[in-house]
Amino acid sequence: MKTKLASIYFFVALFVNGSIFPQNTSLNIPVNIQKAIDRGTRSLDGRPGPNYWQNKAEYKIKAELAPKTRIVTGEETIFYYNNSPDTLKQLVIKILPDLFRRGNMRDFQIYPNDLTDGVQFEKIIVDGGEIKADGSKNAARRDGTNLFIPLSKPMASKSKMELQLNWSFIIPKESNVRMGTYDSTSFFVAYWFPQVAVYDDIDGWDNVNYTGHVETYNDFSNYEVELTVPKNFIVWGTGILQNPKEVLAKEIFERYKKANGSDVVIKIVEEKDYKNGIVTADSEKLTYKFKADYVPDFAFATSDHYLWDGSSLIVDKQSGRRTFISAAYKKESKDFYTVAIVARKAIESFSTHLPGIPFPYPQMTVFNGEGGMEFPMMVNDSSEPELRGTVHLTSHEISHTYFPFYMGINERKYAWMDEGWATMLPFDFQTANAPGYDPRTRNAQSFSEFAGNEQDVPPMVLSYLLRGSSYRTASYRRPGAAYEFLRQMLGDELFKKSLHEFMSRWNGKHPIPFDFFFSFNSAAGRNLDWYFNPWFFQTKYPDLSLAAKLSGNGADVTITNKGGLPLPVMLKFYYEDGTSGYVYEKNADAWEKGNSSITTFIKTKMKVNKIELGETQIPDVNLNDNIVEFK
Repeated sequence: MKTKLASIYFFVALFVNGSIFPQNTSLNIPVNIQKAIDRGTRSLDGRPGPNYWQNKAEYKIKAELAPKTRIVTGEETIFYYNNSPDTLKQLVIKILPDLFRRGNMRDFQIYPNDLTDGVQFEKIIVDGGEIKADGSKNAARRDGTNLFIPLSKPMASKSKMELQLNWSFIIPKESNVRMGTYDSTSFFVAYWFPQVAVYDDIDGWDNVNYTGHVETYNDFSNYEVELTVPKNFIVWGTGILQNPKEVLAKEIFERYKKANGSDVVIKIVEEKDYKNGIVTADSEKLTYKFKADYVPDFAFATSDHYLWDGSSLIVDKQSGRRTFISAAYKKESKDFYTVAIVARKAIESFSTHLPGIPFPYPQMTVFNGEGGMEFPMMVNDSSEPELRGTVHLTSHEISHTYFPFYMGINERKYAWMDEGWATMLPFDFQTANAPGYDPRTRNAQSFSEFAGNEQDVPPMVLSYLLRGSSYRTASYRRPGAAYEFLRQMLGDELFKKSLHEFMSRWNGKHPIPFDFFFSFNSAAGRNLDWYFNPWFFQTKYPDLSLAAKLSGNGADVTITNKGGLPLPVMLKFYYEDGTSGYVYEKNADAWEKGNSSITTFIKTKMKVNKIELGETQIPDVNLNDNIVEFK
């Protein structure tokens, strides 16, 4: 008996440029996704189905960070909206600081001193009734980084529920996994507050545990957050600071206000300001109030000695809308003195070039922490020793604004739908702004190192099942190359048109891979399944080989696709007079008909000494069969 998971064919009428474009899809559609198509929440043309829905929440959080103990204490009210057609018998709350809870599963070791008892709940009230989290009968069940709350009165479709939670947790001191402590008075706080998990049309509740490796998946929500810290501490956070005049010293406030309208970078806080004691308002405790609408998460950072640079950029020429762009950093981080400029240039490039969609958020802060990690309107980055590292890391993390945040990607299942784009989208910017750096070659070489090995698995394998080089290759290297070669094949104009169509259909929602595949097929006006299958579903790998012989006034050349992956083809001829040049260039659609080889005759006006296949930006696992020399 054939199952729906086998290759199935659908005839779809797709409207492209006003005409009907018939599409046969040979992509393997899993049963759970086919059910969503049958229910009308997804469609075979890539658009949200007529019955598409998604839930949302509103968060009001008041929290205080005590630097000496690293304890964050908070109280929050959540209004949760069930827009689904389902009656919910339980709520699932994500408690991601429980990554550090004793006994919980983790993907890597952490420092023993960072182990805790997890999030401590003082109070949980759901729909007016108190819920225990102590393991007693009818209490909420704690499992990994999830809290499962049974509902005595199920939550009806199209209804609203109020939750109140009081809690606390300890910020890790040494095991800085995406967040943590960077010195005794500098912190980046993320994945920190109890948050309702996503309930969607594909899986219902997202109850995948956070074990440190893969990232997260959130609904779009509104946030009002009040963060209390000691005097002299500045707080940077997701959203717009609502009370800068109350918390900043007068002179700092004036600079902050100036930077918000300035086209050049303003030094908002300098080292001398801390020495003079004029950074914040003169109060023992300060409460910074932030507001962020329709974002998938909230993060913040704080320090009592970080420098702060900022400027403003018009990101939407039509409306004149501006984004405030800033960098907060240690005085020792020499590269960060230019990060506010690099970030500004990156956001301008993303807004006008690729993806060519105005930056969707009103502000962006690059915080000098550790590693490289993105959050809505916040980035947590290491200091880098060279300009290429600074340009790469800054632009990569900021590009995540589009994928996953603007687009609502499920990073736990489909990391390649955000990391792959964050690999490819900044290629042009990185090349132009880091002289001597070639990010395409870097990605191609990294991909070639693992491609075709047992560790190289198709990106369609769910990301949370992968580890190590398998995760890295499937999430970054392979999709980054796939997107880039797709762009080259379609050409910039059609590629951007297709990308814009996909983003227009799905921004602010929760697209899955098939929404991407079908949207591109529709917008491009051609069935690209032959390309998507080997790159995303199959174990094909990059390996082209060359055979050639001189014949008369040219050369007979055969290129064989040994790995089966659709790649660009480039042939370079080296002549007896010492000159050389590319004489044959084809995009990946040279393999569209399923051919395993290409044979051609290339004329030449002088004697050829050598023919070379490929170039550094095209991955290839075996370069030994890419050169033919003639003696």
